[in-house]
Amino acid sequence: MEPNTASSPTPDRARTPILRVVTASLVGTTIEWYDFFLYGAAAALVFNQVFFPESDPLVGTMLAFTTYAVGFVARPLGGLVFGHYGDRIGRKQLLVISLLMMGGSTFAIGLLPTYAAIGVAAPLLLTLMRVVQGFSLGGEWGGAVLLVSEHGRPEHRGFWASWPQAGAPGGNLLATAVLAILSVTMTDASFVSWGWRVPFLLSGVLVLVGLWIRLAVSESEVFRQARERAETEAVPERAPIVGVLRDHWREALVAMGVRMAENVSYYIVTAFILVYATQEAELSRAEVLNAVLVASAVHLVTIPAWGALSDRIGRRPVVTVGAVGIALWAFAFFPLIDVGTFWAATLAATVGLIFHGAMYGPQGAFFSELFSTRVRYSGASVGYQLASIVAGGLAPLIATALLAAFGSSLPVALYLTAMCAVTLVAVAVSRETRGRDLGEAAPEPAGR
Repeated sequence: MEPNTASSPTPDRARTPILRVVTASLVGTTIEWYDFFLYGAAAALVFNQVFFPESDPLVGTMLAFTTYAVGFVARPLGGLVFGHYGDRIGRKQLLVISLLMMGGSTFAIGLLPTYAAIGVAAPLLLTLMRVVQGFSLGGEWGGAVLLVSEHGRPEHRGFWASWPQAGAPGGNLLATAVLAILSVTMTDASFVSWGWRVPFLLSGVLVLVGLWIRLAVSESEVFRQARERAETEAVPERAPIVGVLRDHWREALVAMGVRMAENVSYYIVTAFILVYATQEAELSRAEVLNAVLVASAVHLVTIPAWGALSDRIGRRPVVTVGAVGIALWAFAFFPLIDVGTFWAATLAATVGLIFHGAMYGPQGAFFSELFSTRVRYSGASVGYQLASIVAGGLAPLIATALLAAFGSSLPVALYLTAMCAVTLVAVAVSRETRGRDLGEAAPEPAGR
């Protein structure tokens, strides 16, 4: 087990072992991402029929992806609100709230009446639940990675902080597995009629498990010491976001830029593939889901490996490898799917997610190390989530629109390559943060 980054805590304070902190963060983020990705898969496969039945298939899919994108718009607001209170009162309490909000909204989607039952009110309610999902997820990521980063030692922070990141493929793996099982155990008519509700309702059980584990974790000593230092020094309180905008605006922009290729590539490989492979390559829904399932399993394993590598050679080199790899693979990804076989689609998704992991694995440690403790939750969350609007939130919608307009996958590959260029620029202008002591009062802000 590893001690905290800061000085040893006083004896009367219970310290949670790093492995338990990592487990709590990983389980929680896996559940949160299960809920979030479940919606994306359902938007690609069934929501165009259940909530937008009067549109043609491609337009209906675009409308479903529009409600999908709404969740990304709500994420920066969630990051701002959760970041504000997370920097004021602590990480743990906000993580419990985010888990309850996400699980409750996902469970409610499983109970929603369809368009055939209540008309236009059905997609409106669906959109409302998506907003709650996005809002809660906006606060989840920052708290989860910070709790781990602030508990672990600097020399292994990239490895430990990559485990909450692994919750993304873990959640996608779980969501895809449930949908794949349903696809092979029931007819298409049954799945569209009621089967799609089952994975949403299962979220209620998963949330109870996540709460049981997460409530047993203590607040990080780094945060407690920073709060006590501010109280002792009688530092005037100001909203953490003000500190981010005044002193750390450049770091926030770096975080946004680093996310562009990572976020866009992930949703093209895991969400847009469901549209492209079934409608253009004529693969079955079960084949595509199983291909993503295999790729997500490999992704889950490689993310911590990339995080560990960033502890050895730095955050920036590892992210650079991922961005360059995705830019090149974009031009092989769609031709492989066009082969029209399960194994070709699996190879396309797996290699794509391996390169994605190089950008995603070091991200938790990288972004945590950019900001001082008193604004870390707000800075990391806002930088991370603002990119979600123009990156992941719009990626499936833009990719579908490009495919509809040009009838070719080449514009989609060029779009992905352009996002990789943005990330490479952000990495080039950033500082190497590996090994930074998170317990120090503050780094010298680059925005001065």
